Amino acid sequence: MDVIERRSVLALALVYLFRMLGLFLIMPVISVAADGLDGADAALIGTAIGIYGFTQASLQIPMGMMSDKIGRKKVILFGLILFALGSVICANADSIASLIIGRAIQGAGAIASTLMALLSDVTKEQNRTKAMATVGISIGASFMLSLILGPILFQWVGLSGLFYLSFAFSFVGMALVIWAVPNVTQHSFRRDTTPSYQALGRVIKDGRLRFLNVSVLLLHGSLTALFVAIPSMLVERYGLALGQHSILYLVVMAAAFIAMLPLVIAAEGKGKMKQVLTLVIFLMGLTTLLMEWTTHLWLFAIAVCLFFVAFNTLEATLPSTLSKLAPVGYRGTAMGVFSTHQFMGAFVGGAGGGWLLQNTSVETMFSVIGGMWLIWSIVSLLQPVPRKIASMAFSIATHSEQDIERLKEQLKAIQGVEDMQIFADEQTAYLKVDKQQLDKAALQQVAPQIQL
Repeated sequence: MDVIERRSVLALALVYLFRMLGLFLIMPVISVAADGLDGADAALIGTAIGIYGFTQASLQIPMGMMSDKIGRKKVILFGLILFALGSVICANADSIASLIIGRAIQGAGAIASTLMALLSDVTKEQNRTKAMATVGISIGASFMLSLILGPILFQWVGLSGLFYLSFAFSFVGMALVIWAVPNVTQHSFRRDTTPSYQALGRVIKDGRLRFLNVSVLLLHGSLTALFVAIPSMLVERYGLALGQHSILYLVVMAAAFIAMLPLVIAAEGKGKMKQVLTLVIFLMGLTTLLMEWTTHLWLFAIAVCLFFVAFNTLEATLPSTLSKLAPVGYRGTAMGVFSTHQFMGAFVGGAGGGWLLQNTSVETMFSVIGGMWLIWSIVSLLQPVPRKIASMAFSIATHSEQDIERLKEQLKAIQGVEDMQIFADEQTAYLKVDKQQLDKAALQQVAPQIQL
């Protein structure tokens, strides 16, 4: 990457980081902190936690498409203004209803797909995978930092202060977008990062992708539902003051991150993806049930740690698997559907978990979540083994149909090229390749611009 690309990628990764911090900082404290608001009960607190997911899921693709017409930066800045407005409403909320409205407006600043589109505009084809990985790391880091910093900051500034901090993060994001990211006058439609309605039906009907979409919905639904209950459990069942939760989360998240690395390596590097997915899905169910049964803090902490080992492994491997299984050239559509399920999961988990907690018991809520994951592990066991296929893309400089057909024939003849799509409007060729079988020399000869 050149200097401008590095600066742009870092700036957009920080926009993601600060925005997700603003959404997640309240997660480890809100079930305790919001209890004193007018009209608050477990069901409505759960809705307040997860409602951002509903507006985010509903608006992210429309806002991404709007950015094709009016410009990426305008949509991103508008989304950050909405996020800032929602944060102010939440900071001044005196009832659970106003808190829910504020959180919904926070989520309405649905700029995830637009940020990815802008990332594509400001990076070269050969650097795009690295750029997307950098953004992915920032999203994961934001959640871990939120769990650790949320309880500490709450002790200093209270719930209102956390939302005012989110308000400040919005303006940091705006400054980064305005001054650190170059202005792009022409916005390229890239099917690899931008959803395409033509491919939507194909993506939704694909059974292998559907398994991954439902998995991420359950993953984020479970996380949101559990955090409707966990902070209160730590205070009431185990006598752990809210300010001390940060120490627990720091130890748990550090251990979980280290423990998940061998699982990710086994899945990605050693071709054990199906086995690892099934194992960690089963572990999600087992640890959730263990959280329900245990009466000792140390055992509860171990269960939470193992839950996050499974959670982090799924968070890393599900998008990777989706990228491999997505129809060639339409990864952007597959990722759009995937992230919509992810955000909708946060809403269903918050609202559903709160309803279960309000109308049944904490034990029932944990049993439902744990049982659901155990059943899903059987579904995972029945899935086909995903092949080790990699995606590649390179730019082409021709619009001639004859040249494109000739290029297709040349690519088809190369050993290891499994599938391809060439789009003249994008001037881009997309490939699915088996890297173990790929004749790299032949591919380099046909497409010297591709980096292997």
